[in-house]
Amino acid sequence: MAKLKDLLKNIHTNVHGFEMKRQYSDPQIYTGGVDIKKWKTLSEEQKQAALKKNWYLYYSYRDPETNLLTRQQNIKDGVNWYKTKEERLEILEKYRISLSIILKNGFNPYIPDDDLLEDEKTILTIKEAFELGIKLKEKVLAEKPFATYESRINNFKGWLDKKGFIGQPITAITKKAAQTYLNEILNKTSARSYNDARSILSSLFEVLDSNDIIEDNFISKIPTLKSTPTRNKTYTQTIQEQIFKDLKEKDSQLLLFILFISYNFLRPIEVCRLRIEDIDVVGKRLYIKAKNQPVKTKIIPEILLRELPNLENKNKKHFLFTPNGIGEWVTKNEDDKRGYFTKRFNKMVKIPMNLGAEYGLYSFRHYFIGKLYQEFAKELTPFETKSKLMLITGHTTMSALEKYLRNIDAVLPEDYSEHIELSLMG
Repeated sequence: MAKLKDLLKNIHTNVHGFEMKRQYSDPQIYTGGVDIKKWKTLSEEQKQAALKKNWYLYYSYRDPETNLLTRQQNIKDGVNWYKTKEERLEILEKYRISLSIILKNGFNPYIPDDDLLEDEKTILTIKEAFELGIKLKEKVLAEKPFATYESRINNFKGWLDKKGFIGQPITAITKKAAQTYLNEILNKTSARSYNDARSILSSLFEVLDSNDIIEDNFISKIPTLKSTPTRNKTYTQTIQEQIFKDLKEKDSQLLLFILFISYNFLRPIEVCRLRIEDIDVVGKRLYIKAKNQPVKTKIIPEILLRELPNLENKNKKHFLFTPNGIGEWVTKNEDDKRGYFTKRFNKMVKIPMNLGAEYGLYSFRHYFIGKLYQEFAKELTPFETKSKLMLITGHTTMSALEKYLRNIDAVLPEDYSEHIELSLMG
């Protein structure tokens, strides 16, 4: 037995005397300074503190000049955009396994021409890249634009799947593929839909470009198309009066919805957002979420105040308008809510009165702003008229209001027949 121990000792000594030193350390994951195995035992404050720190993959490689194991650059690759432990670990663990494999296969960070790691870590699949882009946009977009953004991206992803791009890397998407998709949208819908889709795709690829997921946002190089927006035609006084009269008898709730557009100059989607808590009857104030600012305060004119139902004992969180009156509305999609009242208006008004596509809920806003402008203009200068109107309509600049007034033909000249007659006489 003594001889066997001596033999093993001699072998151990000889092996360690001649073995080459290991060239790298095993890749490790840094998890914000906490033991990830004890995550469940951490307090919520400790978890959040860890998630606020950068998580990354790290390793060392032997420097050829010093022959010492030297810490290499940390690998993050956008992982800290994700806000949960599970998401970060899932990505970093994939990188750890991949890095271990290429290190075993001879990867050397000190040889620039063999920089396989950079290629490995930047190429995500289409699914992974799109998920990252959607998550990042969710942090900066409001609910409605984000819903539109996510829907358009998923539509493109669905198209890619049908075309055989399932499981492909994000680099498989070419400008030609994107252009083909946009052309199909143009053929099925309109130039406006084409431009909207192009804008959202470009926004996604810009995020991927800025995070080094792709090399170039080639979507931005696809030109936009000239499109003529559909304009809601202003009602005549006769049609407006007839609509109000009919709805007073047949659908008082829809009439009240329209009165908020007509008298408070809200957009239909802003009316859909109104909750009981947003209406201050005593102070005659209305608090709404506008498209370009978090909250906007407007007065409630007396003409509209008289039409409001009794709101005293109503739940403050309930919506003023739902399919069944004041109450909860299960759907959170504002486009669906606006769409419901648009369809209801079509059924109750447009179809019975045989009104064309150019007439809609927006037409009431145009009609009453035009009427108000003409009324102010009887006693005020054009500048005074527009200055007073700006406070009511919510336009933030004079030029924006002037453009709007031109579009709805609110500013019309006086009858110039006399001047024509004089010119003919001359």
